[in-house]
Amino acid sequence: MDGSFTGIEVEKQEELLQMAYEYVKSGEVNSIRISTRPDYIDKEILKRLKKYKVKTIELGVQSANNYILNRAERGHTFEDVIKASKLIRRYGFTLGHQMMVGLPESTRIDEINTAKALIKLKPKIVRIYPVLVVKGTKLEEEYKKGEYEPLTVVQAVETCKKLVRMFADKKIDIIRVGLQNTDEISDPKNEKSEIVAGPYHPAFRQLVESEMWYDSIVEKIKKLNVKVKEVEVTVNPVDSNNVIGHKKENVLKLKDTYDVDLIIKQDEKMKQGKSKVEVTKTYES
Repeated sequence: MDGSFTGIEVEKQEELLQMAYEYVKSGEVNSIRISTRPDYIDKEILKRLKKYKVKTIELGVQSANNYILNRAERGHTFEDVIKASKLIRRYGFTLGHQMMVGLPESTRIDEINTAKALIKLKPKIVRIYPVLVVKGTKLEEEYKKGEYEPLTVVQAVETCKKLVRMFADKKIDIIRVGLQNTDEISDPKNEKSEIVAGPYHPAFRQLVESEMWYDSIVEKIKKLNVKVKEVEVTVNPVDSNNVIGHKKENVLKLKDTYDVDLIIKQDEKMKQGKSKVEVTKTYES
């Protein structure tokens, strides 16, 4: 993962696939997953991957806008993405897409249009990555010259929230939102961090999902024809942290904005992602 596997020399691919395939044959591993570029996919490559029982292929798409892809010097077009995606599905692989938010000159509309374009290609899984400025890159030079302004955490969350909702509505599994936190990918204030700027947060996905829960709760409260003082939200225990929000952000925001107290009730019978909202106190009473 995190590379262009089908871009390395064929002999090395065969060697690594053979090693991994032994674990699949023994039953120790369920399947093999690779990531690659859309312009590193063709029929011959797919036949090789099929031979070694590769199940999932993730494409680094980044954007559906050719101008933005060129601006980011990706070296491929969205037409390459369309062609590769169709081939991957035709050969029976699970198709995954990886897209980015906040690329140079990309707008929220561009990113929404990218999500729409990807949905049409019917991936089973998707990853959404906000752009972070990394040390030693051309993007760092542009950032230091004032030619590139990264998104804030709030801006990135707002866009990702919309994208997650779009993919979820089409039953596409969102397996990651935000980069994995490591020693190198961490707060820019950390000495070891390779990140210079951008919407870094150690719990970025939680921020996105908490915002979505907050919107859902507020929407339900607004439909009630009463002045709500306290509301009890029943959710599956898995969802409770996201409903409360990072550092109780949703609880505090609901109190500050609407003067409503939020009580969380956990119920294992409640389906994940679903909630029951009940008004427990009103200002009239």
